Amino acid sequence: MNSTFDVLAAQLAEVGRHCYERGWALGTSGNFSAVVRKEPLTLAITTSGVDKGLLEANHIVAVDDHGRVVQGSGRPSAEATLHLAIVRSRGASAVLHTHSVWSTILSEATSGGSLTIEGYEMLKGLDGVGTHEHREVLPIVENTQDWTAAAPPIETILREHPEAHGFLIRGHGLYTWGRDLADAKRQIEILEFLFEVMGRKRGMAWQQ
Repeated sequence: MNSTFDVLAAQLAEVGRHCYERGWALGTSGNFSAVVRKEPLTLAITTSGVDKGLLEANHIVAVDDHGRVVQGSGRPSAEATLHLAIVRSRGASAVLHTHSVWSTILSEATSGGSLTIEGYEMLKGLDGVGTHEHREVLPIVENTQDWTAAAPPIETILREHPEAHGFLIRGHGLYTWGRDLADAKRQIEILEFLFEVMGRKRGMAWQQ
C-alpha cells in the first residue's frame, strides 16, 4: 500500500494546490481524496485545517472504511465519512470538494432541492455526456456540522439521482467524483466553469 499511497498523496496535493490557484479552495477550505485500495477500503484524504495553497503530500493521511487513520499523521477532514459514502454509493476512485464563490452563490440562489444546467457545450466534459443538450441536475443538500449523521441521507439522495455528476451543499460548495483522480479533476473544472457562466449570466439578468 505504501507506494500507491505515496503516489496518490503527491497527486492529491497537486490537485489541491491547483484548486487553490483557481480560487476554488481558498484558505483551509475544500478536501480531496482517492481510493488506495478497495478491499479492505482504504482512502487517502487531506488532513483538516491545512491551507490548500500550501498542501503537500505529508498533509495526506490514509483512513479505513470507518474513517480511522491507518497511515500518516494528522486529523482527517471532518467530511471523511462523506467521502467514504460517495465512494461506496458511486463506486468512485476519487472524490473532490471545492468551496468556490460561484458554487456557493448558486447553492443559495437556487430555489428548490436541485440546480439544473443544460444547453452548454462544456457539459460534454462530464463523464458519459455526449451532447450539449444534456440536462444535468445537481441535488442541493443542507449544510451541517455533523457529516457522520448526514452521510446516510446523502447516500440515499445519490441513489435517487443516479445520473448526477455531483451535488451542492447549500452555502458551502461542490462535491464531485470520478473513476480516477484525473477524471474527478476534469469534472471539477467542467462544473466550476458552468457555475461561473450561470452565475455571471444571472448577475447580468439581475442588473437589467
